[in-house]
Amino acid sequence: MPPRFLRRWVPDAEHVRRQRWLGAFGRLLDPPMLWSLNRDSVAGAVAIGLFAGLVPGPFQMLSAALLAIPLQRNLPVALAVTLYTNPFTIVPLYALAYAYGSLLLGSGLAWHDVAPFQMDWSHLLDSAVRLAEWAIALGKPLAVGLVALALTLAALGWAVVQVGWRAYVRLAWRARRKRRK
Repeated sequence: MPPRFLRRWVPDAEHVRRQRWLGAFGRLLDPPMLWSLNRDSVAGAVAIGLFAGLVPGPFQMLSAALLAIPLQRNLPVALAVTLYTNPFTIVPLYALAYAYGSLLLGSGLAWHDVAPFQMDWSHLLDSAVRLAEWAIALGKPLAVGLVALALTLAALGWAVVQVGWRAYVRLAWRARRKRRK
């Protein structure tokens, strides 16, 4: 992932610290690694965001922040990556987690035991409650699958950023070397 692209979209630390509503966090947001755009910080932030994105309920960004701050990884990137879960992707991701959990537990897929979830866009609160009930009905395979899928996505995200960043830097060095000749 090109650092120049990231610098354009990631806010700087001073801009964030000036926000009044973040004053309560005080010195927690001071470490420079929370705002650093280097390979390790961004790769860790992507892994944290992918992991936290599968946390149930509206706690994805909170869990990403609670992981990124003590682990000293880029906070804005970790928060942004959690957005891969949304009303359109959450049901397919949970279905994938259920299948993954069933595979890991050695139990067969028992989709016929649980009615499929239907989103009702005119009643979002009722749909959220029914989504929670649907997830609970899926039980142990879903719980195991969510953790396993979160860990798998985090590892894959970390590896893709590490490899992509290295490839980008190598290509940039080659281009610079060509220009100098």
